[in-house]
Amino acid sequence: MEKAKVYFTKNITPESLIKIYEKLGVELTGRVGVKVSTGEKGSRGYLKADLIGPLVKKINGTIIECNTAYPGSRNTAEEHLKVAEEHGFTKIANVDIMDANEEFKIPVVNGKHLKYDIVGETLKDYDCMLNLAHGKGHAMGGMGANLKNQSIGVASRNGKAYIHSCGQTEDPDKCWQAIYEQKDFIESMAEAAKAVADYFKENNKPILYITVMNFLSVDCDCDAHQTDPVMDDIGIVASLDPVANDQAFIDMIWNSDDIGSKKLQERVDRQVGRHITEYAESLGLGTTEYELINID
Repeated sequence: MEKAKVYFTKNITPESLIKIYEKLGVELTGRVGVKVSTGEKGSRGYLKADLIGPLVKKINGTIIECNTAYPGSRNTAEEHLKVAEEHGFTKIANVDIMDANEEFKIPVVNGKHLKYDIVGETLKDYDCMLNLAHGKGHAMGGMGANLKNQSIGVASRNGKAYIHSCGQTEDPDKCWQAIYEQKDFIESMAEAAKAVADYFKENNKPILYITVMNFLSVDCDCDAHQTDPVMDDIGIVASLDPVANDQAFIDMIWNSDDIGSKKLQERVDRQVGRHITEYAESLGLGTTEYELINID
């Protein structure tokens, strides 16, 4: 498999976000779903509306999200939309909570843990997707970027429960009691991300991948008590390959001279987080081999 192209800029501005999107060479047209995390109420690291707004408007995108499996401020569509409004997203675009009413299943091919993925009903309304992730740590997954944003992020509330339990239950009230190996959870996320990629590919719908590497906390934006960043901002990576893009993010943490990068490395490895790219590669989702192209 040939190396994937991963574009990089150290500048984190609305202008650089548009520039790196344009470098990918695929114009998103029609009904464009922009998958971002709206951020739990109380979190601080989610991608800010002022940063992503100009790009979202340029592609005439709709912010797409699904409800959370855990109790909080985003586990019903009504409450979730309130948080989206508080965080400024409704000012830049329409916000669609995709599992507000219904959900549907898409197949997982050759999965060890999941037989299917459950996604929000209105995912089928979109002609293409911009997977716009915030790269950071994560309490359960070790790290979160494009692969997590496409698996847990695109899954409905019940779908999230199914992934979190490694295929044992679709019940959000029961999934937290499920017993599994940590590696199995990481692999379940990769399987769900591949299912979404397959669904889009089969319907001739492109997905572009961008990860903004700022506010590098060991905690995810789904944490209402998200801790301060442990290292300085890195920049933005973008690719047509989600595995390569996540691998570039991982490599930039490991290659960093920032003293705080060790804390992020420890969080990632404690949860076997780096395994997600190698397993996703084994599923055929993409490649960990990439060429980094600096656009600055």
